[in-house]
Amino acid sequence: MLLSLIVWLGGLMFFPVVAATTFSVVSNRHMAGMVVGRSLVTLHWMGLVSGIVFLASSLLYGKLSGGTAQLFSARHVLIVLMLALTLISQFGIIPRMDTLRASIGEIDSVPPDNPARMQFDALHVWSTRVESGVILLGLVAAYLTASAFAVPRL
Repeated sequence: MLLSLIVWLGGLMFFPVVAATTFSVVSNRHMAGMVVGRSLVTLHWMGLVSGIVFLASSLLYGKLSGGTAQLFSARHVLIVLMLALTLISQFGIIPRMDTLRASIGEIDSVPPDNPARMQFDALHVWSTRVESGVILLGLVAAYLTASAFAVPRL
């Protein structure tokens, strides 16, 4: 359980570093954006698999150790919310950004007041908000999960 959650959170924490580094090292911003976009897709699939593994192992552990799977425990609800946000980003926001990027070409070559550019920029803001939400929910889920398995001090 913890391993799957930490893999997901680790990727989420490392992604902004990869994005910033890519934009600072790659001289062509369009190519940098393509690399970051591709990395985000990989991160999302890692998150979806990790979330499913977490839920399956947590529900199984609850059933085997306590007789009940605790389907609606706080950590399970948080993981489901994380999965939902990841699915929204992966299958809602990113495809729309990709379509706009394909129709515009290089984003930086289009004036900021261009309607397609404005829509792309708005989607980018939403993408960032969604990823931030997943990180915050994940941190709370990690705390709750670790607290559930903490050994009481004597």
